[in-house]
Amino acid sequence: MYTPTAFRQDDLATLHRQMRDTRLPTLVSHGTQGLLASHLPLLLDPDEGPFGTLYGHFARANPQWRDLAEGQPALVIFQGPDAYVSPSWYPSKAEHGEVVPTWNYISVQAQGRAEVFDDSERLLQLVSRLSARHEATRERPWAVSDAPSAYIAKQLRAIVGFALPIEQLQGKFKLSQNRSQADQAGVREALASSRDSRDRELAAHISYRQPTPRKPHEH
Repeated sequence: MYTPTAFRQDDLATLHRQMRDTRLPTLVSHGTQGLLASHLPLLLDPDEGPFGTLYGHFARANPQWRDLAEGQPALVIFQGPDAYVSPSWYPSKAEHGEVVPTWNYISVQAQGRAEVFDDSERLLQLVSRLSARHEATRERPWAVSDAPSAYIAKQLRAIVGFALPIEQLQGKFKLSQNRSQADQAGVREALASSRDSRDRELAAHISYRQPTPRKPHEH
């Protein structure tokens, strides 16, 4: 991922928080069938390895798990909020007019090689944890144990699990850090007043800071 210094995020806790907040990341691999991508809910165990370990599962019919089983590297993209930035939001537009549109966004990318497994006990533990995580906010959470055991056993045979220790982790938080504090404030205020909840979500991440030297076309 192209990451100019101004936009690089290296704080592990911040990266992990964004990974958890991304409900459906994208896993990309390249194998005998070319490029493949799957959108998968994942679990992050932050204390397993220097950058953490990701857990998830594929439908057995999905050929992508075979790429991982063959040792092909995988890239997992955790896309956060994003927003178009209009030049009209910059106070500097009135000063010199040397402004152009851009896009602000948050993205985290993890790379590694996965271990694939289809052991029923391990799969049961994985899907139970995934369900518990996403049911946690419900008044009456559903649990895997609510379903008949024979039915769950049949469902487990239809999936393949994986554990992906993260070998490389990159974060790009492009939040107008290369603009003046006045321009940063203009962007934040415009996004915060938007009708689009995605714009407002991104605005909450923008904090005023001293700008870093800017290069052309830093997108």
